[in-house]
Amino acid sequence: MDLGLNGTVAIVAGSSRGLGYAVARTLSEEGAKLAINGRDPEGIRQTARKLSENTGNEVLGVAADVGSQAGCQNLVDGAIEHFGGLDILITNAGGPPAGTLENLSEEQWFKAFELTFMSNVRLIKAALPALRKSSVPSVVTITSLSVKQPIKNLLLSNSLRAGVLGLTKSLALELGEDGIRFNCLLPGWTLTERVIELMAGRALANGTSIEEETLKQAAESPFKRMASPEEFANAAVFLASPRVGYITGINLSVDGGMIKSTF
Repeated sequence: MDLGLNGTVAIVAGSSRGLGYAVARTLSEEGAKLAINGRDPEGIRQTARKLSENTGNEVLGVAADVGSQAGCQNLVDGAIEHFGGLDILITNAGGPPAGTLENLSEEQWFKAFELTFMSNVRLIKAALPALRKSSVPSVVTITSLSVKQPIKNLLLSNSLRAGVLGLTKSLALELGEDGIRFNCLLPGWTLTERVIELMAGRALANGTSIEEETLKQAAESPFKRMASPEEFANAAVFLASPRVGYITGINLSVDGGMIKSTF
């Protein structure tokens, strides 16, 4: 199926590794011109070069930290200045640290708020003028299955990602008249660097191995496995594409059946 992405311009935030990188690669494979970001200037340039060489499409690497207002603005401005417009925005950022109410400091709460919630607000607000000029504008936010089924010891993520879900639905209603679609993806446990780090923390606490903890977590899916980043990316790119131009305001779980609720 032709997704209608050839020649479109997309920004994928938090795309130096993990889910963001997988989404960026798939968008580029579908013919989109792409802007990606990371905090390490040389690292993101190398990542952009690798993606471009592998897919044959232009990829711009922008050194920017989306945990700050300046970083969000620089990423969006850099993409629009380079490509002359913007059609698709995928908001994404690294997950906040694990912890419970009693062992998380107020400073950690504020830092997580900046990264996990405000990065979405700032990226969308900066991109809005360009998106209004696009004929196929789309925004996809990335949260977690934790917005429906909280995950033990991930209080920051459980709390703040739920706010992103509310933001996405609200903007779908607020900006629908401008033709801009807003949808949210809820990844389940996916084999990324972030998840391996979490499994390593569990292994240390439980006196087990990363492999044992991974298998234990994967058992919560009817498939008895975690997702691959590519499986998540396929869903993200389809949802962002003009092929689903009448879908807005939804939250789509890509969790292998791990969420146990009916709705």
